[in-house]
Amino acid sequence: MGRALVLFAHPCPESFSSALHATVVERLGKAGWDVDDCDLNAEGFSPVLTEEERRGYHEEPANIGPVADYVERLRAADAMVMVFPVWNFGYPAILKGFLDRVFLPGVSFRLVDGKVRPNLTHIRKLAAVTTYGGTRMRAVLVGDPPRKSVTRAVWHVCRPEKMRYLALYDMNRASDAKRGAFLGRVGREMERF
Repeated sequence: MGRALVLFAHPCPESFSSALHATVVERLGKAGWDVDDCDLNAEGFSPVLTEEERRGYHEEPANIGPVADYVERLRAADAMVMVFPVWNFGYPAILKGFLDRVFLPGVSFRLVDGKVRPNLTHIRKLAAVTTYGGTRMRAVLVGDPPRKSVTRAVWHVCRPEKMRYLALYDMNRASDAKRGAFLGRVGREMERF
């Protein structure tokens, strides 16, 4: 199978996102993946792109210095699964900060004649597992930025063979049965991933 990097972004261990995260990690392992479980909050990842990092953003390879361990983990991945809640129709700050600080020039993309070229093409499989407080219609009305970010921007730098976006909408009113059904769906998807 290879190595699967799981990026998890929720601070509360009792959350439904944590249950989704546990299911993803367990089922990927059961399917034969070597799982690199990156719980950004538990690891104390700092999402803030500093002034110094921004000024050196395009200075390859020095730009990776502050996040070298995370870059190494990303480069070792054959698959990536992002597990996060949608807050204010966006990523949690810690996940957005990971993308800002780790998806650097020379890491996730190369600039060729001013154009972005994918540089994570070793990631053959990409998935997002997420929840929205609002309905699918509300998400559509605001353009569903998280879905577009994963399925367009993150997809573009990976160009994976397989892409899955698994979302539970209307989480604010989801019954136990609806949440259970979604957990089951996520588990089945990860076993086939």
